[in-house]
Amino acid sequence: MSDLQTSLRPKRKKGWVDYLVQFRWIAVIFVVLPISCTIYFLIYLGDLRSEMKSYKKRQQEHDENVKKVIKRLKERDPKKDGLVCTARKPWIAVGMRNVDYKRARHFEVDLSAFRNILEIDKERMVARVEPLVNMGQITRATVPMNLALAVVAELDDLTVGGLINGYGIEGSSHIYGLFSDTVVAYEIVLANGQLVRATREENSDLYYAIPWSQGTLGFLVAAEIKLIPIKGYMKLTYTPVKGNLKDIAQAYMDSVGPRDLDQDNPEKVPDFVEGMVYSPTEAVCMTGRYASKEEAKKKGNVINNCGWWFKPWFYQHAQTALKRGEFVEYIPTREYYHRHTRSLYWEGKLILPFGDQFWFRFLFGWMMPPKVSLLKATQGEAIRNYYHENHVIQDMLVPLVKVGDALEWVHHEMEVYPLWLCPHRLFKLPVKTMVYPEPGFELQRNQGDTPYAQMYTDVGVYYVPGPILRGEVFDGAEAVRRMENWLIENHGFQPQYAVSELSEKNFWRMFEASLYEKCRRKYGAIGTFMSVYYKSKKGRKTEKEVQDAEREVAEIETPYAETD
Repeated sequence: MSDLQTSLRPKRKKGWVDYLVQFRWIAVIFVVLPISCTIYFLIYLGDLRSEMKSYKKRQQEHDENVKKVIKRLKERDPKKDGLVCTARKPWIAVGMRNVDYKRARHFEVDLSAFRNILEIDKERMVARVEPLVNMGQITRATVPMNLALAVVAELDDLTVGGLINGYGIEGSSHIYGLFSDTVVAYEIVLANGQLVRATREENSDLYYAIPWSQGTLGFLVAAEIKLIPIKGYMKLTYTPVKGNLKDIAQAYMDSVGPRDLDQDNPEKVPDFVEGMVYSPTEAVCMTGRYASKEEAKKKGNVINNCGWWFKPWFYQHAQTALKRGEFVEYIPTREYYHRHTRSLYWEGKLILPFGDQFWFRFLFGWMMPPKVSLLKATQGEAIRNYYHENHVIQDMLVPLVKVGDALEWVHHEMEVYPLWLCPHRLFKLPVKTMVYPEPGFELQRNQGDTPYAQMYTDVGVYYVPGPILRGEVFDGAEAVRRMENWLIENHGFQPQYAVSELSEKNFWRMFEASLYEKCRRKYGAIGTFMSVYYKSKKGRKTEKEVQDAEREVAEIETPYAETD
């Protein structure tokens, strides 16, 4: 696909919902932001109270809360009660997929108390945490110790449970893989109320099946996650790239790994990699390496405290490299981890069109960002449907070697800018999990690959498509369907936090079913927890629809699994 000319579309007529969306900032300013700020403060106080408790006290509370979950599960009558899910309100999830499965009759189990860091083990280099611990909370505890999770997702509100059961990535994922790849052990309450531990050696099938399962195999109540040593600053190099999308793709690939395939050489591979594509001809690639406080404060070095509320939004600051040329600066490590939080990448520009202006940042930037859950709670059905049709929030996980094709596809079909690029390893595991590398990748050895892992990249597509900005007709649902088909054809994957248009057959063409369905049977999830497809499926679910599907899966041996 070399022709980047996008097709002309007829003009679309504006409706009353367009004006609600256009002036939604009024509700955000006077309602959502103040409430968000209050909630953030209350959560912070709760985190401080938790930190004041000893690890022993936190463990005692954890044990009591696990007993409550087990007791609640045993109270369920399968003949009378619906399928099991958490008691969390549908709009609280950070992802843009609305939790439609909770509109069917269901049996709720409250997990809201599981928000404590249970232990930071410096000898084993693991953090044992509960599923509702978020990234802001964990970095606040570990960074002062010069420790961090191997993969720290950028947004403060993202929780450990969501990143494990769903999808999590960061600029260090080209070394450590996805967030779930850094988990050492899971503690799961199964459908029958049994508490089990899953590691690579113990209940290993469950260990490999948990990631991407959306909590449909059991309740995650704790996880042990790999820690790494860090330094106080991130030395970040901003490199502008100009040319066509293939040129941008190659420059990005070169920032991820050397062309001589020496991918495990720390001298050649940076600690962090990230790319932002601002137009079909302009991008900025960023590479970061941990640096000491002493190095950062040497004469002549520039320190950017990008976490201050009045600072320019990070994606706009990075964009200045297109005019300035390549430059280097030092960012305090924790501020770097959460660089996209205040602006929600660039979605903040849509929510508050003037939010990036200096006067707003100086006066009100300390209140940012609005909580995604509150934005969802206040949008109503009409605005919700409007966003599904006229707005894109999707991630495309594709082999790194195909990133140029992916960029051209997005330009031609959606015309969304900026785009976010973040590489990640997809490891070759002892079993085939829901997401897995291309068969035979280790024989081809493309740039970024190693014998034990294929290099993938996330192409983050978050914004209003070009046709909508020009006032043209655009079918968002159909565009997502075409994207999903393209991913299936190119051995790519779609994280299910987003709105999915996949049919059940195509869902299992994209994802591997065998291990997941095996664990559903072995650990008693069928008839208790909804299957991952029906949990991810767009639209309302009736209880009969879900139960009929569960019975069908129980009777048939893995309907869409790959056969030998």
